[in-house]
Amino acid sequence: MNAYPFKLVTIITEAALEKNLINDIERLGVKGYTVTDARGKGSAGTRHGGWDASANIRLETICDVQIAKNIAEHLQQKYYDNYAMVLFTSDIEVLRPGKF
Repeated sequence: MNAYPFKLVTIITEAALEKNLINDIERLGVKGYTVTDARGKGSAGTRHGGWDASANIRLETICDVQIAKNIAEHLQQKYYDNYAMVLFTSDIEVLRPGKF
């Protein structure tokens, strides 16, 4: 098995930011992503997702280390002060590096 190191970037935030986030990460070099609905409780309170104003999303992408760093820096500068947002990265290995 030939596995290649990459980063999994996971962003959990307000659903209203979905289009802007997709535009941002694509501009930063991301080739693909997955968006799912998210519910839970954190420092911003309970997010039930029952109506658009309280809906959250989980956006995930696989990319190289530099793109992951660029995403984190950009989101911290543009969104962290005004939106409920969590970003974390994980070290992963992929078998088809050309897809990312």
